Amino acid sequence: MRFLPSVYHVSRLVAGLCLMGASSGAIAASATPSGAAGTLTSSQSLPVAFTLPDAGRSLRITYLSTNGITGKGLVPVTAEVILPQGKPPVGGWPIVAWAHGTVGVAGHCAPSNNPWSARNKRYLSEWMKRGFAVVGTDYQGLGTSGIHPYLNARVEAYNLLDSVKAALASVPDLQNKIMIVGQSQGGGAAFASAAFAPTYAPDLNIRGTVATGAPYITPELLKQIATAPDNAPYNPVMVYTLYLAQGLSGYDTAFKPESVFTAKAMPAYRAAANLCVHELTDKVKADGLNFSNSLQPDFAKNLAPALKAMQYPTMHLAQPLFMGTGELDKDVPPPLQLGLVKAACAAGTVVQAHIYKSLNHDQTVNASLPDSASFTQDVMNGQAVTPQCTPTPE
Repeated sequence: MRFLPSVYHVSRLVAGLCLMGASSGAIAASATPSGAAGTLTSSQSLPVAFTLPDAGRSLRITYLSTNGITGKGLVPVTAEVILPQGKPPVGGWPIVAWAHGTVGVAGHCAPSNNPWSARNKRYLSEWMKRGFAVVGTDYQGLGTSGIHPYLNARVEAYNLLDSVKAALASVPDLQNKIMIVGQSQGGGAAFASAAFAPTYAPDLNIRGTVATGAPYITPELLKQIATAPDNAPYNPVMVYTLYLAQGLSGYDTAFKPESVFTAKAMPAYRAAANLCVHELTDKVKADGLNFSNSLQPDFAKNLAPALKAMQYPTMHLAQPLFMGTGELDKDVPPPLQLGLVKAACAAGTVVQAHIYKSLNHDQTVNASLPDSASFTQDVMNGQAVTPQCTPTPE
């Protein structure tokens, strides 16, 4: 893939967001994990402060997953498993395989180490009211040692699919009927998981995918936003670019951060290894960083391995896809999200896309709930989904 040299326009492709806090530390990784992908290695009760309202049994598990960076070998990954209260339905609770948005790249930023944000608490509580248990992977390098390979599609997909395997094999009262659900970074992770599933996890009974704020990049889409002005004093994509570079440094020994960032931005780059998204956002603002004073002219070329790792293996999903896009999304610009809709539709995926008028990246998550409820009811009951490939603002 050839990337444009524009600092602003290329860097917007690294968008992904999920507002989360940070607290406790990471679990040390085993040097030579043994077993199979999807094998549970430990389980403990999730602290009450970290679970969802009105939840039943809540666990923090550690399991083995295929190393998505290399495509072979095993790494430990952590996840949350949260069941609704009450008696499970016949066969067990169906599963929402939750793919979270940006939290950072350090282990202590892992969602299972922190309380839910108010937005995500409301969102996932609604899924539990629909009768789903939640299985939420932290992703490789979050909750365990090492740096999270941020926005690596294969890493995210393997981790999500293996978390569901581990939960089904070890937690009673779960059923192999799965909705993959994600937001922002997690929207991309959800799409990637559905794309990898037929070959990587064919035994998982995936019914459909729900994604909001999901990124998708092609040179044509970059050209489409190439004339968009950016006069704002702060752009969240600066934070995501720092995380993308930190994630790349964790597995590419040839990577040199000075080839991407100016001297002014290097303190924030170093801090990104440990700061979670709220704290790094504050530092970027305090340091007065923007694309023109922070990125080297050829930064995209030097981030090429990380940008390539964002690509999806196929645009054809075996199950229907729900896509929710905020009309005023600044984190993942609508042309990128609608580009994903167009490409998936062209590849034969059954897509139901919605644009939410006057809403931003964050607001769209819960605004999409009524529409995704109808979509979910259809796919869970084996009913046909009404395709919508050319949405208009609602």
